[in-house]
Amino acid sequence: MSNENIKILIIEDDPDLLMVLSMYLKKYGMDTECVEDPYLGLSLLTQKNFDLIILDLTLPGMDGLEVIQKIRENSNIPIIISSARNDLTDKVIGLERGADDYMPKPYDPRELVTRIKTILRRTNAVAEKVHNGDFIVDNAGHNIKFKSKILDLTAAEFDILDILIQNRNSAISREQLLYESSHIDDSSSIKNIDVIISRVRSKLAKIDETKSYIKPVRGVGYILIDEA
Repeated sequence: MSNENIKILIIEDDPDLLMVLSMYLKKYGMDTECVEDPYLGLSLLTQKNFDLIILDLTLPGMDGLEVIQKIRENSNIPIIISSARNDLTDKVIGLERGADDYMPKPYDPRELVTRIKTILRRTNAVAEKVHNGDFIVDNAGHNIKFKSKILDLTAAEFDILDILIQNRNSAISREQLLYESSHIDDSSSIKNIDVIISRVRSKLAKIDETKSYIKPVRGVGYILIDEA
């Protein structure tokens, strides 16, 4: 998915962070509109089209959790919570009210870019089925066929294999696999990726054991090679 013309609304009352995020996201072709007032942010949503919202929880006049609730009354736009309130209760309530992701401050802006790409790829998928060599990814059914057979995958395994298929013949780092998966906890060890990869490889081998489709790339991560 191209980042061209992606429109992002940032509701955040820290002007320094607004400047940093706006400048950083612009390098990736993402246009941002930044507001510190949650009421102004809600008003902008009725006037302009945005692809995604980055929302702080501690805002003047209205708590961010209430903002999520009001947004969800009229829109399914993706929401990433960006908050210094590193409280499990806030995270749970935010996700329950309809946020798509939760990023505790401070965080690396590079990770934010990855999270944005992941969410928009998932929510903006037009085609239900994507054919890619020996693999058919059914986004609507949340399953993957390999050589015409449906793989029995967990949600995390689906995410990892889907990412590898989308980046076929390109090396993907363990960190990217971790960050782009929506079903692996942020606190998971990078080594957990190796465990998930091992399970996926075993399931592929049950259908075709003539070659290894997923190969390790030393010092990087993994690559899916589909020669069909």
